[in-house]
Amino acid sequence: MKRFLFLASLIITVAASGVVAPVGYGQSPEDEFFAVRKNFTIFGRLYEELAAGYVDPLEAEQLMRTGIDAMLATLDPYTVFIDEADNEDIDIITRGRYGGVGLGVDERGGKLVVVTPFEGYSGYEQGIRAGDVIAMIEGLSTEGMSSLEARNLLRGAPGTTVSLEIEREGEPGLLGFVLTRAEIQLDNVTFSGWVGDASDGFGYARLERFTQEAGNEVRQAIERMRGERGLEGFVLDLRGNPGGLLEAAVDVTSLFLPGGTAVVSTRGRAAESERTFSTRGGAVALDVPLVVLVDGSSASASEIVAGALQDHDRAVIVGETTFGKGLVQVVRSLPYNTSIKLTTAKYYTPSGRLIQAVNYGRDGEGGTAERVPDSLRHPFTTMGGRTVFDGHGIEPDVTVSLGEVSTLEEALVRNAAFFLFANHYAAEHRTLPEAFTVDDDLLEEFKDYLDTEDFEYSTRSERMLDELETDLEEAGYESALIDLEDLRDEIADAKEEDFERHAPRLRERLRREILSRFVGQSEQIRQWLDTDPQLKKALDILTDNEAYLAVLEPR
Repeated sequence: MKRFLFLASLIITVAASGVVAPVGYGQSPEDEFFAVRKNFTIFGRLYEELAAGYVDPLEAEQLMRTGIDAMLATLDPYTVFIDEADNEDIDIITRGRYGGVGLGVDERGGKLVVVTPFEGYSGYEQGIRAGDVIAMIEGLSTEGMSSLEARNLLRGAPGTTVSLEIEREGEPGLLGFVLTRAEIQLDNVTFSGWVGDASDGFGYARLERFTQEAGNEVRQAIERMRGERGLEGFVLDLRGNPGGLLEAAVDVTSLFLPGGTAVVSTRGRAAESERTFSTRGGAVALDVPLVVLVDGSSASASEIVAGALQDHDRAVIVGETTFGKGLVQVVRSLPYNTSIKLTTAKYYTPSGRLIQAVNYGRDGEGGTAERVPDSLRHPFTTMGGRTVFDGHGIEPDVTVSLGEVSTLEEALVRNAAFFLFANHYAAEHRTLPEAFTVDDDLLEEFKDYLDTEDFEYSTRSERMLDELETDLEEAGYESALIDLEDLRDEIADAKEEDFERHAPRLRERLRREILSRFVGQSEQIRQWLDTDPQLKKALDILTDNEAYLAVLEPR
C-alpha cells in the first residue's frame, strides 16, 4: 500500500503542476498517460477509503505529507516539496531579498541565538551582536522554538517593528530591543578590495551566493578597483559558496570571457532541458590574470563558474576539491501557495565534464547514494590541451589543503564550544586587542573553560573498543578485557595531545568566532585574509607570471 501512496502522491504533484511527465523509461505516450490515469484513480479511492473507514481519525494533511516526503526520499536530496510556510524562502534564494531586521538566527546548544547581524540593518545598528541569545520575540518565549519559527516571526512588512528580549553573557538581565523591519538585500559580494602588497595591484572579491545581482556586484567591485589604480591580477573567492541561480553563474563568468563563449550545458530527459548557456558579452577583466579559490563547500553555481574558467584555461583554480553538485533544479508552483523544487537535468562544463560526484538511484522503496568511483571517472581536455576529469566536482589546479577536520574539532563544533567560549570572552573583554590572535595563553584558557563545562568526546577508536568489549563479555573472554583497558589508557594519553596536534585549525576557528563578537562581517573577512594560506598561495602565483602560465600549460 505504501508504494501506491508514494506513486499517487507523485502523480498529484505532477498533475497539479500542469506537467504530465513520463512515469517510466521506454514507454509510449499512450502507455504513460494510461499509467497516470490508472494510479491517480487508485490513489483517490485509496485515500477516500482511509479517510472514511480507518479505525482512528486521520489528519488528512499529515497523511498526504508522509506520502510526499517518503516518495521524494527515494530520489535525490535536492528534489523537495516546499510548503506554504517555507515558500517565502524561494524569493530569498532567487532575489536575495526579504523583509526583516537583518539577523541571521540559528540554534546553538539548545538555545536560539544570533549567528550574524547584517551590517546596515536594524539589528546591527541597534547593537545586537553575534552570540546573543534571543529569549523573547514579541512577548513569546523562544524556549523550544525552532530557528525557522523564529525567522518567520522576525520577518514582515518593511516599516513594521518587532520587539526582542536578548540574553547576553555578562549582562545581569535581559536587554530589550525594538527593531524596525526593512527590505533586506543580501549582498552576494560580502567583501572586495586590494590584497597582498599594495604595489602589486591585486584585487579580491568574496562571492558568497548567486542571486540575480551576483554578476553586477562582482562587476562593480572590479570597476571600482580599476578606477582606483591598475588591476594587475584578481582573486575570485568562491569558498563556502553553496551556489544559487544558474543564470547568475553565467553572468559572473561573462565578466572574464569573450561574448558567446560556452559556460555550461544542461541535459535531462525532456528535450527542452538540453540547452547550452554562453557568456553574454560585456567582460570587464578579459586580460587580467585570474585565480579562483574553491573548497569542499563550493557547490552548484560555484562549480559552473570554476569549471568554465578552468576548461577555457582562463583561471588558475586554487584550494580544495569542490562539493560536486551537478544537478539542475527548477521551482514549479503548486496549489495553495506550495511549490516543488525539482531536479530536471544535469549540467556539464564546456569540455563535457559532468561535475556530479554522487550517483543517486532507486532501489525498491529507498534511494541509494554512491560516490562516483575512480574507475568510472573519465578524462576530458581543456581548450588549451590540459587533462581534467569528471565525477568529483572541480579539482583545483593547485591544491592547498587546510587539513582534515579532527574528531576533536567536530565534537567542539557539535557542542557549540567555540561559539559559547566566544560569548564568554566577549563578556570579559569590552574591546579586542589590536592585531588580535589566539596565542598559547588564550588556547590554554579555552581548554580550562572546556574543563569547567565538563566537555568530553569519544574517538572512533574508543567507540570500536566499546563494541569489542561488549563482544568479549558476551563471549566470556573476560581475561582479554585487561588488555583493552591498557589500550584505553594509551588512547586517553593520545587525546591529551589533540589540542597540540590540531592547534592551528583550533586557533583559526576560535579566532574567527571571537572576531564576530567585535567587528562586522566585512571587517571579519578582511582580518581572516591576513592569515589565509590559500589566498597566500593565490598571491604567490599571481606575483610570478611564469608560474601562473606554467599551471595553464598542457601536461
